[in-house]
Amino acid sequence: MKAAVLRKINQPLSIEDISIDTPKANEVLVQTKASGVCRSDLHYIQGSYSHDLPVILGHEVAGIVEKVGSNVTYLSPGDTVVGCLSIFCGRCERCLGGRPALCLRDPMWGLSRTGNDNPKLYKAQEPINQFLRLSSFAEMMLVHENALVKVDPEVPFEQLALIGCGVTTGLGAVLKTARIEAGSTVAVIGCGGVGLSAIQGARIAGALRIIAIDTVGSKLEMAMAHGATDTISATAGDVVQNVIEMTNGGVDYSFDALGIKQTAEQSYDMVRAGGTATIVGLIAEGVKIELDGVGFIDEKRIQGSCMGSNQFRTDMPRYIELYKQGRLKVDSLVSQKLKINEINKAFDDMKTGEVARSVIVFN
Repeated sequence: MKAAVLRKINQPLSIEDISIDTPKANEVLVQTKASGVCRSDLHYIQGSYSHDLPVILGHEVAGIVEKVGSNVTYLSPGDTVVGCLSIFCGRCERCLGGRPALCLRDPMWGLSRTGNDNPKLYKAQEPINQFLRLSSFAEMMLVHENALVKVDPEVPFEQLALIGCGVTTGLGAVLKTARIEAGSTVAVIGCGGVGLSAIQGARIAGALRIIAIDTVGSKLEMAMAHGATDTISATAGDVVQNVIEMTNGGVDYSFDALGIKQTAEQSYDMVRAGGTATIVGLIAEGVKIELDGVGFIDEKRIQGSCMGSNQFRTDMPRYIELYKQGRLKVDSLVSQKLKINEINKAFDDMKTGEVARSVIVFN
């Protein structure tokens, strides 16, 4: 099968012929139909997060079940599925406590193959590492069934792929992590696929005012089309002061969809007393953020969000239903469709900040 392989940090992905094993117990072979290109993948290419190399990246994905291994009862060949990086074991205290996105993923529970097993992915005698138990920048995936959810086959694969990560992350950060109240004021920093989904989450939840913040004018225009009531250009003056003046004291909730030191600190500074800042973007390993301690006297809070605090087998079908009802816009998040051999273009375009989401499509 064709796959995009990362062999060296800060180097283009190479398109190679890779072999894939057959499903073992609890494993599913999936024909990849669409894979979104997420900024999290770029973090690993740039070395902001580390991973064993070589590796096939990609995690925002939809496809069709080709074959199932023994013990798989939830899925059958022909099922349409969405993959999710927050694979769950269903046994640990976090899963049983209703927080499967934070699953402990103990190796003893068989969510990944051990060193004694054949590698799932290989080239000749060289094992190829799997990324987040998915590796969707390839024509096929071999994954544990607990990384998949069966979904409506009538929804286009490109839209399903985005729901698998960007939409669930942004929407869930608002609806499930922060649980904003109707009538609240919200600011979202970064208007890519995740940020636009957070804006939509705020609209769906009934936020009174939704302020979109970005450096790119076209993205601010998209933000208004997806539910923002106001926009602020991050290139025009002090962003925090602009938000405070616009809202007479700050917002109730802020969401940082970029995940860099500056925007994380801004997200905290722009909430009013009693407000909550939620960091949605992936902050690089080792980066420390600095907060003014006075804010804690005012009961200001800052928190993280892991994949929108999802319970993906129940959440994604609900988000898909919102899309089918026309209440959640996903079509407009697909900026361009590319083939696997064009994947490096997708990352180059991402760096310009002009696209919401590029999607790799497979025949």
